[in-house]
Amino acid sequence: MNAPNDNTASQGLRGWWASPPRSGMRLIIAPWEYRHLLGFARVRITSAFVLVCLGLVTLNVGGHDVKAYAWSLAFLAAAAAQFSWAYWELTIARSAAAKH
Repeated sequence: MNAPNDNTASQGLRGWWASPPRSGMRLIIAPWEYRHLLGFARVRITSAFVLVCLGLVTLNVGGHDVKAYAWSLAFLAAAAAQFSWAYWELTIARSAAAKH
């Protein structure tokens, strides 16, 4: 632990950000989220289902005006973004599990 060549000391912000080894587009994901990809993907999928429900309720109950359609479209677009991000995280987690 305190050996002369021990490299466990804090490396500053740059060392912390790069703490789990990753490359390319995976650097977009925060380190604390990268360490728990499956959990965050599940949360994103759950929130996407909630957003889809909100979009459908807004579409059905909101009336037939532009404002209701705009809100419904916003909810459904956010749900699509959450689904795609969760799918991306699941593929990263699956490829990392295959390597180990």
